[in-house]
Amino acid sequence: MTQRRAVATGGASAPEICVVGGGVIGLTSAVVLAEAGYRVRVVARDTAGDTTSAVAGGLCWPYRIQPYADAVRWSLRSLEVLGELAGRPTQTGARLVTGTFASEPAADGGDAGLEAGLDAWYAALPGLRRARAGELPAGCGAGWRARTPLVDMPVHLGYLERRLVAAGGTVVAGAVASLAQAADGVRAVVNCSGLGARELVPDASVHPVQGQLVIVENPGVTEWFTAADAGAEDTAYVLPQPFGLVLGGTAREGAWSREPDPAVAAAIVARCARYFPEVARARVLAHRVGLRPARPAVRLAAERLPDGTACVHNYGHGGAGVTVSWGCADEVLRLVRAEFAPAQGSTGVPTAT
Repeated sequence: MTQRRAVATGGASAPEICVVGGGVIGLTSAVVLAEAGYRVRVVARDTAGDTTSAVAGGLCWPYRIQPYADAVRWSLRSLEVLGELAGRPTQTGARLVTGTFASEPAADGGDAGLEAGLDAWYAALPGLRRARAGELPAGCGAGWRARTPLVDMPVHLGYLERRLVAAGGTVVAGAVASLAQAADGVRAVVNCSGLGARELVPDASVHPVQGQLVIVENPGVTEWFTAADAGAEDTAYVLPQPFGLVLGGTAREGAWSREPDPAVAAAIVARCARYFPEVARARVLAHRVGLRPARPAVRLAAERLPDGTACVHNYGHGGAGVTVSWGCADEVLRLVRAEFAPAQGSTGVPTAT
């Protein structure tokens, strides 16, 4: 396996587990495994800052992910962990931020705008309630208020790498041509290759959902806002991050380009300006494009590779990577333990350290 860069050496012991992929799913899985006592090596084609995770807006919400029942369960675990990490935002990148998601007014007073299948998620959200008229931005007829983690992804990814190294794990940069190659010399492989699973597994059901964002100087917006229909190609959301105000976005099925489209960027700013007119005059700081690793359903399951090595697949999280990351990592640990005995003295309980 080619290794170009070692982030940490992690001691003399050979790794037991190779995690393929250095995005939020791979790093969180690796942290949970390492803190449970396993010797873990992450092999990443891209540095954390160059992954799709680094481009994500960072709002904790189960968006464009199936199946809902599992996604909600995983999201609730992440809500718990990220809520704890929000106590140290400069270190972890996580903050608890109040915001509004737009909905259509309900003629009968019902729960308009609450998407079916997410009941447990809504029940757990701190302060979830209907928005009062004075709390709605211009052009928004109705909405719901809630407080949820908003994650500065570049900072969070750096935190996860440091936490992994502190637990004895390693991160190396390198290309993995096959799962068999990843399995060389280890007892288990955890496949968190995201969109790369299309070729690595191979799994033809994995496909990109392109998302484009515009980062502008924040004119004073302190709360998040979203008017994002789960199935729409063009959405509107505004996310205040320490590095600027994130304006989104798009969700283009099957689009592979990572180059920002100026016309799309202008349309994003225009959509967000309907609700926050001040963003139309804000100075543009950056344009970002990421490819969400979509699949009809998340693949989180174990199998044996032809040589007998245990392999746990953890990919296909669509637009909800950070939202489900800790819940999925718990499941990875459970599956690894089912494949072989856990490390001596391990507890298997991830903590917000």
